[in-house]
Amino acid sequence: MTNTTRRQIAVGDGRFVVGGERRNLYGGAVHYWRLDRDKWSSILDSVKSMGFNMISIYMPWEIHEVAKGEFDFSGNKDIDAFMTLCEEKGLAIVARPGPQINSELTWFGYPKRILENERLHARNAKGGRTVLTQVPKPIPALNYAADEFFEETALWYDAICAILAKHTYPNGGLVAAQVDNEMAYFFCINAYAADFSEASLQNYRTFLLGKYGSLEAVKAAHRIDVASLEEIDPPRRFSADAAEQVPQYADWIEYRETYLIDSMERLASMMRERGLDQIALFHNYPHPLGPGGAASGFTTPFNIAKLEEKLDFVGFDIYSRKELYGHVKTVGSYVVGTSRYPYIPEFIAGVWPWYLHPGELYDEEFVTKAALAQGIKGFSRYMLVERDRWLDSPVRRDGRVREDHAAMFGAANRMQVAGRFADLHRDSSVLLLANREYDRLEAASVLVSFPGDFLETPSGFSEYANPLTISEDTLGFEKAPQLEKSEWFTRFHGSLVSSGHDFVLSDTALDPQRWGDFKVVVLTTLDYLDADLQRALVAYAAAGGTVVVGPRAPRLDSIMRPCTILADAIAAGAERIHLASTTEDASAIVMRACAQAGVATIGKNDQRLDVIVHSDREDATRKVVFVVNPTAEAIEARVSVGAELASATELWSGEAASPVGDVIACSMKPYSIHVYECQTA
Repeated sequence: MTNTTRRQIAVGDGRFVVGGERRNLYGGAVHYWRLDRDKWSSILDSVKSMGFNMISIYMPWEIHEVAKGEFDFSGNKDIDAFMTLCEEKGLAIVARPGPQINSELTWFGYPKRILENERLHARNAKGGRTVLTQVPKPIPALNYAADEFFEETALWYDAICAILAKHTYPNGGLVAAQVDNEMAYFFCINAYAADFSEASLQNYRTFLLGKYGSLEAVKAAHRIDVASLEEIDPPRRFSADAAEQVPQYADWIEYRETYLIDSMERLASMMRERGLDQIALFHNYPHPLGPGGAASGFTTPFNIAKLEEKLDFVGFDIYSRKELYGHVKTVGSYVVGTSRYPYIPEFIAGVWPWYLHPGELYDEEFVTKAALAQGIKGFSRYMLVERDRWLDSPVRRDGRVREDHAAMFGAANRMQVAGRFADLHRDSSVLLLANREYDRLEAASVLVSFPGDFLETPSGFSEYANPLTISEDTLGFEKAPQLEKSEWFTRFHGSLVSSGHDFVLSDTALDPQRWGDFKVVVLTTLDYLDADLQRALVAYAAAGGTVVVGPRAPRLDSIMRPCTILADAIAAGAERIHLASTTEDASAIVMRACAQAGVATIGKNDQRLDVIVHSDREDATRKVVFVVNPTAEAIEARVSVGAELASATELWSGEAASPVGDVIACSMKPYSIHVYECQTA
């Protein structure tokens, strides 16, 4: 990442700091080029009237380029003037210059000539073009491994970054810029859909050499006999039937994560070289977490922790409805548990015309509270202002507000300010890790390939691996790890939910040094596990942390060599490492481990409720408690927060509650969330 010693913008520990002042970024998207220039001012006034403090701005290469290397920034395309107007109104700015922006544009923000250049097309395992089945027209997925792609992008960056650099803080309001947009192989994330271009294959071989150190080590790990690195080809379909073949497939999936990271790092470097080195750079992954939430593997090909080694922070986008609370909870908790600054770069407001199951305004209210409950500290509403191909936003394109929308979004913003959410820290002492190694195997085990369908499909099929589309081969193990790992992750997840111990999510790419923020780490372990990860678990326990693993202590490392570091520690009687060997004893062991670690318990009279407690970093007597009813039925709730309460006020309504001891009682309507600001006795 760039040298930040001179920067006045800092990101870390859940905070976004500008000029020494902690800020939360809560704003939304305004597409200047889609709006009449004479309406810009009234539109921004309407946005500010709702309490938003930031404008997120897509800048489409496709719209501004008139010929190769020539750009039009006049009229309603005058981004310099639009940013100046934002600054005059006291609004912070987040720039999103692409090169890919999507934005419901036919060409995803690229000039059509870029998409017509076959040298820039990603290739599938059979050598054909990878195609995004996007509406209104399918487009080819681009090859982000090709030097020519970055040479073309440089023409756009030369033009747009020259404008952006003038507005960077402290000279202007620009505090952050997004590097590209939703980089996910153009939503063609099936393991064998992309990218098998020659440039990508060369990068894959370089990746292997960098990982293992020599050709001989690669050959040993992959159990292959080749004379040169150039003879190594990635798997093009899943056909493994033995454990010794797992590293070949796992490495291809890991490389696909690296492909995304390397391309974002290269674009970020180009932006920094052109004057954006003093602001925060970030990226937004499209959410990989399905409606089932915690069930199933959800990490690859996205790797927040590793991408944040190159950028300042990374977030997931959230488009959801009230019925999918589990999804919002999982996405939010994962970002909170992993990112330096838990930010939702695209957060639902309105709907695009092709969405099959749009929600209503109350869905947006519920999802807003749900995300804040997880500990999300910033977000950008997509969209704040409606336009072609986007409907039902809070502000009409002529600047008028929808009063009901303005009331809801304004209430959400005021609640964050009144409740001093920037000062809050989630009271979570347990970290549930997804095992990225097993998620990689699941991704590699996919047998059926569907077109890139980030839209909701009537069939329900997608490119994301699931039990209906992946191999059931045991690979020589007693059980198929690509299936068993989901069973056990779900078991640990359910055990923590039922135990009343709050937890957040991350995965095994997270630096083990970050584990020190938690009292308990929970991880699914099967027959094999990376040796360094085994050492980290043992070291964490030796330093006073508590570990829960299961169902087995691994006997192999990630390239199928004997490795019993974790098993040996358990056999030696390591008292802070707990092995849950059956699904039946997982809950009991989780309870025992949390008790041993002194993890606080949150009480509730109905298991359907979710209760999340946040403490004030600056005021030890203040807590904010979220009580969630994610069901279609009313619930008479009684929750205990583990500290005697002197007072409690529901922040959304302003109504005072009457806590008794550490208990808050309230009547919960279906799909409702109460937010209580509490003073402890």
